[in-house]
Amino acid sequence: MQSQSRLAMTLIAGLVASTLFAADKPVAVVNGVAILQAKMDVILKQVADRAPDTPDLRQKIRDSLITTEILSQEAIKQGLDKTPDVQIELEIQRQTALANTFVQNHLKANPVSDAAMKAEYDQLKAKQPAVKEYHARHILVKTEKEANDILAALKKGKKFEDLAKEKSEDTGSKVNGGDLSWQAPEGYVKEFSEAMVKLAKGEITKAPVKTQYGYHIIKLEDTRESKGPSFDEVKPQMAQQMQRVAVEKFINDLKAKAKVE
Repeated sequence: MQSQSRLAMTLIAGLVASTLFAADKPVAVVNGVAILQAKMDVILKQVADRAPDTPDLRQKIRDSLITTEILSQEAIKQGLDKTPDVQIELEIQRQTALANTFVQNHLKANPVSDAAMKAEYDQLKAKQPAVKEYHARHILVKTEKEANDILAALKKGKKFEDLAKEKSEDTGSKVNGGDLSWQAPEGYVKEFSEAMVKLAKGEITKAPVKTQYGYHIIKLEDTRESKGPSFDEVKPQMAQQMQRVAVEKFINDLKAKAKVE
């Protein structure tokens, strides 16, 4: 009975060992030294935000690990691992890895809550001065004569949008009837913005407006108060910023408690 029990335990141990080995199958074996899959997994995790996991990337990482292993083995043969400089560098790398892991674990255990981010967002928004935005259209031409001819056509009932599509030199807006969408005055050159802000809703400039780009006929469609980005739009950036501040405070608190001589 005891022999059967020992046999069963041996089989179980073998199955467990084979499962563990399969889970961490070497990506390569260099001079009898196995480079475990775990090393590749760590590197893949480190570069996940910069490069997708592809067979080509895995091959490049494998090649790099093999090269590093070969060079490391040669360095050890020469006793470089025992030199003071290498020992210090290895200790710095060990401490850095520990510190980074400690901070990441702290962030996972103490995430910034949505409520805290929303409160910060509301506070910042309250301090932000209101910005007036203008929805304008324009027709850009090279000469003042062309601009005056367009004004004359508008007075005869020609549609602004049709003239913009036909005459405007601004290839970016002409296909949309000269539509420049919503924008603050600061988004335009001085001469353009100064003329635009004087217009009433639906009004067209009575004379061509000259800028460095040529002559403009401007139509003001409407104005509004800018609402700024929504909470959901800035939430990812706020999370990063508030996490950074929280980590800095946490580290400073630890420094204050530490005995440094």
